[in-house]
Amino acid sequence: MLTNMTSGLDFHSKALVLRAERQRVIAGNIANADTPGYAARDFNFSQALRDATGPSRSAGTSVVRSPQATTHGKHIPLSTASAGSIDPQRLAYTVQSQPSLDGNSVDMDRERASFMDNAIRYESTLRFINGSAKTILSAIQGQ
Repeated sequence: MLTNMTSGLDFHSKALVLRAERQRVIAGNIANADTPGYAARDFNFSQALRDATGPSRSAGTSVVRSPQATTHGKHIPLSTASAGSIDPQRLAYTVQSQPSLDGNSVDMDRERASFMDNAIRYESTLRFINGSAKTILSAIQGQ
């Protein structure tokens, strides 16, 4: 029963981790806007969320199983500690809209817009998690 109540929170917690990771990537692009030869990076959020919550979920539970093997049954797999984080090899280069003479592909207008959009979505996910937690707490307390 508790698994059914917290499965939505599990999904949104993974989305929150991915939003934070995307914010870090975009902030890195903005920080390197004046670096000659820097290529802006980003990742497909919806695909990353599908990968984080997808078929690795076992039937009847919300626990994500690790694809990595452990040497002992009581060891904690590394991927559970960083569920939702992006592998640096999965980051894609953004399409350059205006070529620059120094080879930098950061478009500050696009990066600012992406930063704000991601920040708003991060905040809304956080508010949703907070509201769900309050609802579960009031149900437990019987109010």
